[in-house]
Amino acid sequence: MKWKQQLFGMKAYKPGKPIEEVKKLFGLDEVVKLASNENPFGSSPKVKQFLQKDESNHAIYPDGYAQNLRTSLANFYGVDENEIILGNGSDDLIAIITRALLYPGVNTVMADLSFSQYWHNAEIEGAEIRKVPLKNGVHDLEAMLEAIDENTSVVWVCNPNNPTGTIVSDEALSAFLAKVPKDVFIVLDEAYVEYINDASYKDTLHYFRDYPNLILLRTFSKAYGLASFRVGYGIAQPDVIAKLDPVRAPFNNTILSQQVAQIALQDQEYIASCREANEIGKKQFVEFCEQHGLNYFPSQTNFVMFEVKAPSNVVFEEMMKRGFIIRSGAALGLEGYIRVTIGTEAQNARFLQLLEEVLNEQGVLA
Repeated sequence: MKWKQQLFGMKAYKPGKPIEEVKKLFGLDEVVKLASNENPFGSSPKVKQFLQKDESNHAIYPDGYAQNLRTSLANFYGVDENEIILGNGSDDLIAIITRALLYPGVNTVMADLSFSQYWHNAEIEGAEIRKVPLKNGVHDLEAMLEAIDENTSVVWVCNPNNPTGTIVSDEALSAFLAKVPKDVFIVLDEAYVEYINDASYKDTLHYFRDYPNLILLRTFSKAYGLASFRVGYGIAQPDVIAKLDPVRAPFNNTILSQQVAQIALQDQEYIASCREANEIGKKQFVEFCEQHGLNYFPSQTNFVMFEVKAPSNVVFEEMMKRGFIIRSGAALGLEGYIRVTIGTEAQNARFLQLLEEVLNEQGVLA
């Protein structure tokens, strides 16, 4: 069969092991998943109330335009409805962008380390991939500018960055956007924007008005606690949305996903409470790292990536045996580190207690 040549040797995205599998594997009664940056508190209580009495007709297709959710998002952000595109999670939008703009003969620029789906989708489309190393865990925007040439089609900025959790300053971002050529599409991926708690951070929404070659990507999978419903969205000028929308699959958001996202969006008090709880949990990890002399990246997300001074996969396996699923730094491109979702205060305390035990066994804290 006539497969795309670039598919040979590629591997599918591997999510963390599911909770039930880990329970069976190690004979555990309880397992806590801190691997995929889900909200440990779940979604708004208003979403749960709705789901208990939902009587949607699941035999019919959903609204392919997602009118009600689209209107809610437009009102929430003060944008026009034709400035929004909805995806089956941000992953879907990343795939749409790469399908629309990447092909053999063009290149795409991104940070290294950053979200793997940027280069995964680019590779499928046959584009040249240019990775620019992070600088102290932060996007090196000046170096990324230098990597752009006349054949660059898309540049990706993950802000806050996954997996390091860092953000670029508004000053650096503003200077970068002003210098990117107008024929290069800029993706500003802000999946964790609701968790940002840096006093110096400035909202980025206005940038899409200033730059017709930019799209903002956001999601309901993280702070909103709706990961299983798969709702992401992009905000860009109408001409950009009009070019991307034909690539989008019809009915790519379900009836339920559209309804619960609309409800969750209205409960901003809940989002604020999750952000506050996340800050408390973040301090637990920071104090642990500072107490034991472990390097960590200053996070503006609901996860922390930090040094363990031991083989990442060993720590990953040992923590899994003890009932905690995390992400090995080796799998993300940074050996000797782990990435851990910030859980509840009790989950964090127990995790760090067991991690201290593991690091003692590995001779790190001895």
